[in-house]
Amino acid sequence: MFLQRVANRGIRLGTLFDRAAARYPANPVILDHELDIAPERGRRFTLTEIADLVDDFASRLWSLRVRPGDHVVVHKSDAFDISLLACAVVRIGAIPVMLSPKLDGATVAALLRRVDRPYLLTDQAKLEKELPAEVFDLSEGVLLAAGEYEGAVSLASLAGVTRVRPVTMPPDHPTMVTHTSGTTGLPKLAMHTGRTFQARYRPQSLVVGAAVRRREPIAVHVSFVHSRMYTAMPISVLQGHPLVILRDDDEENVAALFARVRPGFIEAHPNTFLRWEPLADDPREPLANVKYFSSTFDAIHPRTVQRMLGASRRDLPLFAQAYGQSEVGPIAARTYTRARGEDADGRCVGRPFPGMTDVRVVSRDGRTPSRSSPGHIEVRSDGRIVTYMGEHERWRKQVNGGWWRMGDVGYLSKWGCLHLLDREIDEIPGIDSTLEIEDRLFGRIPELVEVIIVPSPEGRPVPVVCTRDDAPLDESAWRAATADLPAMEPPLHWRLEDLPQTATTKIKRRELVALLKAGHGAG
Repeated sequence: MFLQRVANRGIRLGTLFDRAAARYPANPVILDHELDIAPERGRRFTLTEIADLVDDFASRLWSLRVRPGDHVVVHKSDAFDISLLACAVVRIGAIPVMLSPKLDGATVAALLRRVDRPYLLTDQAKLEKELPAEVFDLSEGVLLAAGEYEGAVSLASLAGVTRVRPVTMPPDHPTMVTHTSGTTGLPKLAMHTGRTFQARYRPQSLVVGAAVRRREPIAVHVSFVHSRMYTAMPISVLQGHPLVILRDDDEENVAALFARVRPGFIEAHPNTFLRWEPLADDPREPLANVKYFSSTFDAIHPRTVQRMLGASRRDLPLFAQAYGQSEVGPIAARTYTRARGEDADGRCVGRPFPGMTDVRVVSRDGRTPSRSSPGHIEVRSDGRIVTYMGEHERWRKQVNGGWWRMGDVGYLSKWGCLHLLDREIDEIPGIDSTLEIEDRLFGRIPELVEVIIVPSPEGRPVPVVCTRDDAPLDESAWRAATADLPAMEPPLHWRLEDLPQTATTKIKRRELVALLKAGHGAG
């Protein structure tokens, strides 16, 4: 049976850094920011010091009577200690529920109701500026990672508590809850087990082990609440790589850090790589040592891929794009080389991982799925979540005999490559693939930093564009670039920061459509 091919005993996030420190005690973890839970410790740690922090804060939580099976919602200001606190929660057998710092207070309150009286681990800034007062009524207790607030317990006040031994939960027990992107409404709460996480870890671990030499730094710029973070960390620290964690994707700060650390592997969101295109021209050559670029969150444009590869001075650098979803993890992947230029087909998202994942495309109209008649993309993986918390029936509706419907449409080529054309809800009549058109526009207009094609209030395709440094769009260049494309409305020029974004910097297309319908024009 397919799902029996990969057996595992489950990832163990609670003791991850202990096991890594036992192998490589002095290996560094380098940050671009201070931790809110330990600002006095600076930005450079050893694995031994990180393991001690996780142990310490797990013991502080235990002293507050957080126990195995309890839920702890982690929603605090953005910092790597979000991930360390999640590991601390797991260490005592409790279940962290990871909510992005970008979520608004009303959404956090709604998700707290769905979890049903969890502990809330937050901070003074969130309580003062964003969270509604009702979070106290919705929580078993409110705990502070930083600061002070009336009615909440500060973890800082518990320094020196007696350390407790880690609790090992069965591999099929829930180990973490993360939320979906929320591009189509209130985020769903996806429940992972130790076993499903381990299944996601395996294919990516094999790739990194083969592609990057031990001791080469791995740099990660990934949302601290995303499930990907909790497979990226083990891959890095258990294989002996120095780990570089970025909170900020500002080009100047990143260039300075990479010029000093020289990563051999970079994992980041597609829109982050897009923002980093100017690094290819930086005289410090911050990307010169990169052997392997990786992005597992969303479609990435061939122009950006080639800019990254062109900035590397390594022999045969690779850019890996993985196709997946929060609910199932990575399902298919492809690699780009310099030989595949900017005209590479960005809609081909690769092939499944043999023995670990599988893909099929189901017809919507009785015809064999093709570019002109795409079908529903369905996948199988033993990394699939076990439920949506509080919405199990919604989860069941997406499962069909073990196949998970992704909500995307596409087709399989005769070579077995999966082609992703669109999200089903984002299809526009008369357009075969909005994503394909966006790829072409990126390749033809270098100053674009974002282009999203959505339906206008009248249902016609309208491009929303953002340019580097908000420079005016060259209208003649636009006319030339769109001459052979389907007819579209005139482009709307927005500032990138005005576009609604998810925790992983994807554009919320449905929310953008709503803004256009409400009469919002260019940003």
